[in-house]
Amino acid sequence: MRGWDKGLHYLLAGACCIPLLAAAASAAPVVQLRTAAQEGTEPKFIPAGKDRVTGLCVDIMRAVEQIDPGLRFVGDQRWKPLIRAYSELETGVEDIQCAVQRTPEREKKYNFIGPALFTIEYHFLVRANDDISISSWDDVRKLAPNNVVLVNRGFAAGDIIAALGGIEIDARSTQQELNLQKLIAGRGRLYFHRGPGLQRLLARTGTTDKVKILPQVMYSAKLYFATRKQLDSKVLDRIASALFVLEKKGELEKLMRRWD
Repeated sequence: MRGWDKGLHYLLAGACCIPLLAAAASAAPVVQLRTAAQEGTEPKFIPAGKDRVTGLCVDIMRAVEQIDPGLRFVGDQRWKPLIRAYSELETGVEDIQCAVQRTPEREKKYNFIGPALFTIEYHFLVRANDDISISSWDDVRKLAPNNVVLVNRGFAAGDIIAALGGIEIDARSTQQELNLQKLIAGRGRLYFHRGPGLQRLLARTGTTDKVKILPQVMYSAKLYFATRKQLDSKVLDRIASALFVLEKKGELEKLMRRWD
């Protein structure tokens, strides 16, 4: 079992170790880690004008680079559909992807490293004039035949609901904006999506007065950095070490709050 699985890198998490990491990195060639900005994953990646991407994952990657200057993420300013980003990670076209939900199926395809970057909570979004109340998955089933749930194609949300059974899913749209418009148009009763950033999403898309977020948390999960299976183990260790430093300092939590 590798070191990051056992949490041994907490030994590197003290502030005194940061100069050691930086010094070691500066003595070696810079390692470029190929990645991409994942479309439709706000607040992980957010468009910020022409050829500029911001967001929680961009901030996390820059923070890792500050801890270990010998690591450099490239491609985070280039958009790719989520399905393509995951596919290219599996085939080795990319080296790493930020904030991936860990599932048994994905563990067969990728390495998951370091501490959890943050926790996501799934809520239902509904039309503002819908007086629906949801506290359990049975409540969703009882809405049939008017219980179509919209999810983003390629997201873990679809697998989560499919595993529960008895709920009709529409996973044809890849973009948050498209699913919000489908919800408003009545082409689905509920939109199953995750925070942080749901209020920010409604504000950005101008749908705050048309869509509301139901308070019940329906599912939660931790997200991690995922890498291609063939990535060098020494590089994996360096990424994990930097992440544990950020976790120990409370920086990961601060970044998540910034984008919530």
